Amino acid sequence: MSLKTFLPGGTSPAGQPVTLGVMGGGQLGRMFVQAAQAMGYTTAVLDPDPASPAGLISHHHIKTPYADEAGLAQLAQRCDAITTEFENVPAPALQTLAAQRTVAPSAACVAVAQDRVKEKAHFVDCAALSGVSPAPHAVITTDASLAAVPADLLPGILKTARMGYDGKGQARVNTREELAAAWDAMDKVPCVLEKMLKLRAECSVIVARGADGATVSFPVQKNTHHDGILALTEVFEGALDPALAQRAQASTVAIANHLHYVGVLCVEYFVVENAQGALDLVVNEMAPRPHNSGHYTQNACDISQFEAQVRALAGLPLPTPRQHSPAIMVNLLGDLWFKPNAVRTQRSERPTSPPWAQVLALPGTNLHLYGKLSARPGRKMGHLNITAPSVAQVRETTANVLTLLGLPALEA
Repeated sequence: MSLKTFLPGGTSPAGQPVTLGVMGGGQLGRMFVQAAQAMGYTTAVLDPDPASPAGLISHHHIKTPYADEAGLAQLAQRCDAITTEFENVPAPALQTLAAQRTVAPSAACVAVAQDRVKEKAHFVDCAALSGVSPAPHAVITTDASLAAVPADLLPGILKTARMGYDGKGQARVNTREELAAAWDAMDKVPCVLEKMLKLRAECSVIVARGADGATVSFPVQKNTHHDGILALTEVFEGALDPALAQRAQASTVAIANHLHYVGVLCVEYFVVENAQGALDLVVNEMAPRPHNSGHYTQNACDISQFEAQVRALAGLPLPTPRQHSPAIMVNLLGDLWFKPNAVRTQRSERPTSPPWAQVLALPGTNLHLYGKLSARPGRKMGHLNITAPSVAQVRETTANVLTLLGLPALEA
């Protein structure tokens, strides 16, 4: 991609305000729009949902499907540069836009993240540079490849090559019979079988890379998942072994560089126990966009992941982000609007707001709701960023928050 700079508050060659566009109108698009508007940009969103969180607050909302030719033409006409807020935007649509406008990340990069087969191959290529490999795995596309799966990959996790997220499109399998049944239940679509490893922790790294190749990294994030969905993220000194954290950052930079990536990229890792009983890293998957685990940057860093996304797209400088406070991010799912908590003793049949007044009375609590019009179990409704001067204080406040919301306690 050629290096172009779109200054905030400036005008395009046509004399219009510089406009940044985003494919997708969910919460990540909403926070990108908020960051862009705070810097003085006009924004446009393409999303078919008339009530999409990003569309509701953007200057322009194009309400068409992602592959609609008229909608794409309108987005290209309005915008100087365009990004995406989720990896399942059709890559060909991004390619169409790129023929007329700056698009970051590129369609080719998004296509790799959309397909676990391509993604694993990319990680294998990068392992020679970073020393961090994916889990042992096999690609299953035919009955013959199913029969050829090595025995030592079981027990394993079967994952669809495309469209899987938040634990969806996955099945744990222990035997060849279970593997065959699971693949059949997935309609025999292309899949990847990953060997089940001794998982000790999960972490992620967010980097931002400009068109000039300049790359900066945010701190490594330690993540806790419940039922395949991120529950909370802890980011402070000592949350993860420093040597592993350094390797994770170096690996993520290598993955971004090898793709000639432009934009914000998140790569997730497993911390596993190897055959010798020592801790090691395994690269799991990547997201070509800001990530749930990076939301803490809004309140704990001098540059958020969304400002970094704006800067990379607009060709602005990318200074190294600085974290100024220990932080914990708590994911807020729609279940909270129904379940018992410190104020409500019984489950509610109708959605009722959690006890935000009590939560926000605690020092260092920052509530971010996504503007979704209805709560339902499993739906991401918002997040809480908790910061404090010390690790002990941020953990204490978080423990109180979790108690108030009726959520599982922090792990020791």
